[in-house]
Amino acid sequence: MSNSSNSSQIKFGTDGWRGIIADDFTFPNVRKVTRAIACYLQTAYSKDRPVLIAYDTRFLAEKFARASADVLADLGWNVQITDRDCPTPVIAYNARLLNSAGALMFTASHNPAPYCGIKYIPDYAGPATPEITDTIVANIETATDELPSSNPSGTISTFDPKPEYLSFIYSLLDVEKIKSAKLKVKYDALYSTSRGYLDEVLEHCGTNLQSFHTWRDVLFGGGMPEPKGEQLVELVEAVKADQADLGLATDGDSDRFGIVDEQGNVLTPNTVLLVLARHLIKNKGKSGAIVRTVATTHLLDNFAAKYNLPLYETAVGFKYIGEKMRETAVLIGGEESGGLSVIGHIPEKDGILADMLVAEAIAYEGKPLSVLVKEAIAEADGPLYNKRLDLHLTESHKDAVINTYTQKPPSELAGIGVKEVGRKDGIKLYLEEGSWVLLRPSGTEPLVRVYMETNSQEKLAQIAATMEAEIAKLA
Repeated sequence: MSNSSNSSQIKFGTDGWRGIIADDFTFPNVRKVTRAIACYLQTAYSKDRPVLIAYDTRFLAEKFARASADVLADLGWNVQITDRDCPTPVIAYNARLLNSAGALMFTASHNPAPYCGIKYIPDYAGPATPEITDTIVANIETATDELPSSNPSGTISTFDPKPEYLSFIYSLLDVEKIKSAKLKVKYDALYSTSRGYLDEVLEHCGTNLQSFHTWRDVLFGGGMPEPKGEQLVELVEAVKADQADLGLATDGDSDRFGIVDEQGNVLTPNTVLLVLARHLIKNKGKSGAIVRTVATTHLLDNFAAKYNLPLYETAVGFKYIGEKMRETAVLIGGEESGGLSVIGHIPEKDGILADMLVAEAIAYEGKPLSVLVKEAIAEADGPLYNKRLDLHLTESHKDAVINTYTQKPPSELAGIGVKEVGRKDGIKLYLEEGSWVLLRPSGTEPLVRVYMETNSQEKLAQIAATMEAEIAKLA
């Protein structure tokens, strides 16, 4: 019985385990993590419930998924594996729909091509809670990487998760309203799992559609499957050249969105959250709590106050938003890194639905997206300006920074008094005039992220320069 592969390399971050293919993300380690997950399943579900497995478009992803299925079948589970690469929100929806014992999703989301990952999605269709992932991580210590036997007691079959998911998405959208708007849309799949999903929904909703990069390329065209500015140059050009109403993209596993307005501006996730919160309240008559992470814009708080809605702040990671969605009615929950879900949907981020809700908002209002952005920001008493610094520090420098700010947070910053210190996730400094700064160490690399929000570009530059100088002193 082999237990030789290095389990100390297997670290679960905010959303499962990621590693470099052929370095630590290997077939033996995949078998080991699968056995650790199976140990948890044994305590939580009976074996009459299927385990679902899905994968994204990365190199070997379908082979890793199959290796995992073989281990689970050998342990007596009946496994249903998707018939092609699949978006995370799609497998999550099916995990609930099919009364499963949860799903294993092979993806490294928006990470570069050399990475793969695996996350476990429980039957409630949202990210696993820290309690569940802590249990799985503890199980890794004793799990083996042995090969399954040749006569499994469980079964493996394939299934198509698409039809049920699409009909669910259509039930959340006003398809006729979108059809009547006859929108001109550009869609960049970024070689991701959303191809064959988002383009099909856009066609069903009667848009005049042009799509890019709708095939599998394990190298993602030499870029990253991340729907941010540098990856969306082609999409921005196409929107401007053809005077389209909207440009849409998703990340590798389609749980994050990318939105380009008719002028070619790539909208920040904070902005999209504001536009959609307003759309759901104003045009669709929805209500419920607004939930955001500590790193997400406080303009959402102003919205919540204006409409007398509860506002919840969570730690970073969609699992915390998902948890809140399972406890109470949440109008919209989102994070500045590009994930959101809405009332009536699963407690998991969904880039396909987010993209379609923006199209729906334009259809309802009959105005260009850039105008909707201005109106939403004004209604939330904005604008506020945001910035994030990713400071690559040595481990000892990182520890010194976090210890100093934890034990002796400053009483003022760039000449502005600090009125409160939040410790929900990292250290959050609330400044006297409404600005804030958040320091968060990465759990998996020598990196400190510094998030800032304030009411002018000048002040933002000043706060950023102050933080960089103060942190440099602690080296």
